[in-house]
Amino acid sequence: MTPIPSPNIWHWPDVYEVENRAQDVDGAIWTAMRAAVDWADRDVVDVGCGAGFHLPEFARTARRVVGVEPHTPLVRLAQDRTRDDAKIDVVAGSAESTGLADSSVDVVHARTAYFFGKGCGRGIAEAMRILRPGGALVIVDLDVGASPYGDWMRADLPKYDPAAVEAFFEAQGFSLSRADTRWEFRNRDDMRKVLGIEFTEKTAARAFSTVSGLSFPVRYRVHVRFKPRSLELL
Repeated sequence: MTPIPSPNIWHWPDVYEVENRAQDVDGAIWTAMRAAVDWADRDVVDVGCGAGFHLPEFARTARRVVGVEPHTPLVRLAQDRTRDDAKIDVVAGSAESTGLADSSVDVVHARTAYFFGKGCGRGIAEAMRILRPGGALVIVDLDVGASPYGDWMRADLPKYDPAAVEAFFEAQGFSLSRADTRWEFRNRDDMRKVLGIEFTEKTAARAFSTVSGLSFPVRYRVHVRFKPRSLELL
């Protein structure tokens, strides 16, 4: 299956790096994930790792971290970023075909990278295949029902149904928590550039005009599904 091109990081990796630094400056997503899943001294896979921004944070406490990324230029950037950390490997692969062995990892993480509800069943099945019994698939995506960021997204994606997406994950056995984050930029020009790769020109201009300072709130959903430890738990 051919990966769906990312509309932002594939084309503007430098600007997306600015976005990564601005996102969740208070660490609310990490707090929410740690409340649900413990990856200390365990093996972690970051699916759709992009340029590898999140890999070092996992590696602080994990036993081993593997970044999986389908876009070759980003694989190289992630490898360059992490080449001095012996605990991190970056490989070419996709959500549906990671190339990893059965029951070989404890946590699979995907953040705004692939899993957007209906249609991602093959990716979920692949995660369940590579997870050890008791392991967890953690999917972090934007809460499109929350203002203001969700309003901007819905302006560009009027057919996106946040309730339907949440219902999909619930039906697939995922729990749900929400993380209220703050995006903060070093300057207004950085904010303008980031909004410009996330939204259409019209929506980006409207969003920029409604933010008076250097930060705005963004809510995320954190979906978690554990692989059963035994057949009795199915």
